[in-house]
Amino acid sequence: MKHLFSLLVALLVAAASHAQGVLQFEKELHDFGNVPEGTMATHEFKFKNTGNQPVIIANVQASCGCTTPDWTKTPVMPGKTGIVKAVYSSSGRPGIFNKTVTVTSNAATPSTVLTIKGNVLNKDQIKATLTPAQLAQGPKLELDRAGHDFGKMEAGQTPSARFTVKNTGKQDLVLSAVQSQCYCVGYKAVPAPIKPGQSATIELVYNQRKLGPQQEAVTITSNDMHGDAKLTLKANVVQDLNAGSMVKESGSTVPFK
Repeated sequence: MKHLFSLLVALLVAAASHAQGVLQFEKELHDFGNVPEGTMATHEFKFKNTGNQPVIIANVQASCGCTTPDWTKTPVMPGKTGIVKAVYSSSGRPGIFNKTVTVTSNAATPSTVLTIKGNVLNKDQIKATLTPAQLAQGPKLELDRAGHDFGKMEAGQTPSARFTVKNTGKQDLVLSAVQSQCYCVGYKAVPAPIKPGQSATIELVYNQRKLGPQQEAVTITSNDMHGDAKLTLKANVVQDLNAGSMVKESGSTVPFK
């Protein structure tokens, strides 16, 4: 009887040790091949829980700031599927890339490394491979104006300027990164693709803390092989917009003492 009890305990322990979720990815490496500079190269790694317990992904850590991960946040039940998404920002990064995202979970294998790689081609390289007819079939970006002057603004404020973008080409226009030397200009919201012949409003947010007259050269990258769109933002940045009025008040005549 004692031996039978010990055997039952051993079987229960063994069963408990095998009660785990298992992350099984369809593949752990994705090669984008040639990627046009300025695009957001995106791939979803699909997985299935082939174990017998729910799997919860605790975190997904990218190897660099140029890669943004996302993943299924809810528990993945046995037999069900989920995704880990990796988005690589190719703007300003021409050449070969090889990046990883590390998936941490409560699965039997607690850590899995996924890899994305490819070769970012700048627009001149891509344009050289296209015939005039192929180039004419692509998207084409046109801005309604070449710049915006914010006038006087307070340091740390985040004013925005709206521009109208029209796609005069023959394929969907996809806007990607906003580039500036100050790293202080960005989209208020990620623009959606613009259909041929359609227009859309984009809103650029400006966050400059450097005082004095400022002039920022801004580049909007896209899948338009004709070139990137360029514009200029201007502002006169002051420490405090109320400082001038306070000085006037302090210098005014006081009728009673």
